[in-house]
Amino acid sequence: MTGASIPPLKHERIAKVLEGEILRGSMPTGRRLPGETALAERFSVSRNTVRAALSELGEAGLISTRSGKGSFVTYDGKPLEVGLGWARALKDRGVATSVTVLNLDEVDDPELAAELGQTSPRFVVIDRLRSVDTGIISYERSRIPAVPAVSDAVAKGLAGGSLTQLLRDAGLIAAQGEQWVEIHSLTAEDARLLERKEGDVFLWSRCVTRDAAGALVENVESLLAPEHFRLHFQFANRAL
Repeated sequence: MTGASIPPLKHERIAKVLEGEILRGSMPTGRRLPGETALAERFSVSRNTVRAALSELGEAGLISTRSGKGSFVTYDGKPLEVGLGWARALKDRGVATSVTVLNLDEVDDPELAAELGQTSPRFVVIDRLRSVDTGIISYERSRIPAVPAVSDAVAKGLAGGSLTQLLRDAGLIAAQGEQWVEIHSLTAEDARLLERKEGDVFLWSRCVTRDAAGALVENVESLLAPEHFRLHFQFANRAL
């Protein structure tokens, strides 16, 4: 006698409905999906359930999401879906990269913890250089809550791969966040690491991601080579 099949979860049912609409062409390529609030009202579920459904569609490659509202980073003029991580985003654009881990550590940083609303000041530190065949294109400094699963993954040598996957495997799944982008002149130390000249201008980005409940997932600051990376804005005028 076989056991009864397990019914799909709410977010799985929603993802299936939206998948069907996308594949049937009800939602043309390039069109924005309704917002989380609208979808939550349509399906009579919470926004967290909607986020889980959208995450499944994103992993299936049916939709793409971008950090921020109306702005995103591009590489050689092509949008990067950095919510999936730099390695995956660049790979999807046909850019092969290699990573050099410069620093792996655990530190207490009460100032950063207070800024981010963390009760524990303990963070896992991961500093990495990312390169293509023509040279170094970014310097990424990640600060992650020092939960046991993250510390164990780092100890196993997994920090050289996809940090986004490492975090997901540790149960830290980004559902929301903020990003800031500025122009910075390289310090002498940063210039040495990036094999550039002190004072050269780089694009600086800071991204703070949190899970659906608002808990910190990652704080990452990046220095991005300006010959490749740009900040792109989209906007639309709406009739009143």
